[in-house]
Amino acid sequence: MNKKTLAIGSVVLGIIFIILAVVYWTVPAASLPTFMPGYLLGSTKVHIKHGIGALILALALFAFAWFKSGETAEAK
Repeated sequence: MNKKTLAIGSVVLGIIFIILAVVYWTVPAASLPTFMPGYLLGSTKVHIKHGIGALILALALFAFAWFKSGETAEAK
């Protein structure tokens, strides 16, 4: 894979994880899709820690994309 493909893929995944963090912060556990971690039938609590984890992953993916999109020492 080239650097541009990795950077674009990381940004797309980062956006998905941002959306996932917002879902975890706003949707009760019983209303989450059953395939998502944290789904609990009849629960009214939201998963703050799951949302923080998704946000940290998103920020790490954005940082990875930033470093991959920069110039290398050979290119200067």
